[in-house]
Amino acid sequence: MTKDKIYARPLDKLVDFNFDERVACVFPDMINRSVPGYASIVAMTGILAAEFYQSGSVCYDLGCSLGASSLSMAKAINEPSVSIIAVDNSQAMLNKADELLPPEIKQKIHFVCADLNDINIRNASIVVMNFTLQFIAPQKRAPLLSKIYQGMQTGGILILSEKLNYQNEQEQQLLIEMHHFFKKANGYTDMEISQKRQALENVLLPETLEQHKNRLQKAGFEQTEQWFQCFNFASLIAVK
Repeated sequence: MTKDKIYARPLDKLVDFNFDERVACVFPDMINRSVPGYASIVAMTGILAAEFYQSGSVCYDLGCSLGASSLSMAKAINEPSVSIIAVDNSQAMLNKADELLPPEIKQKIHFVCADLNDINIRNASIVVMNFTLQFIAPQKRAPLLSKIYQGMQTGGILILSEKLNYQNEQEQQLLIEMHHFFKKANGYTDMEISQKRQALENVLLPETLEQHKNRLQKAGFEQTEQWFQCFNFASLIAVK
């Protein structure tokens, strides 16, 4: 695993964070050292998919990055009639996914390079968005979730994992500090944390748990439960 050193030296000019080739090369190290509970969420994605998939349906991994959630689902679902479609708008990430995934797993997954707002969701029993919605423009989030809901089978699930904001300033500050402690414990320096935070300011736009639940309800999901949280990172399951 290549170590993430993208922000390890002072940068004269910080540009907005982008899932380019540099990020793709270090992404496994970056995500595991930056997102508390990420490995658990990916592992549980496979377990949930195995319980909720429907024969002849499609599982979508939206914002698939290097295909970790797709891999988890492919290993857990032993049903030839179920297909997995993994979508990301970064060709660099998909190229790296193609290098990393075992050949026997890759043949179970259809990778698509596209903007999530442009794809059609059809016959879905599982839709996964692990830390994806936060990178989509806020005004486009409700239409996307509505489109996902309309393309799902009854009884299907959406797994939505996101970084959270908090309305209470003290709570927000405490959880930000805890997240920073986590990253420092994983070897990131104060400079790396600061520079990456600045690079993400205009790209990663988190919301509150209440905002997510309200939007899911308006999209049509009647049952929404938070099943995981570690610091200010959480995952929801929404059932159609």
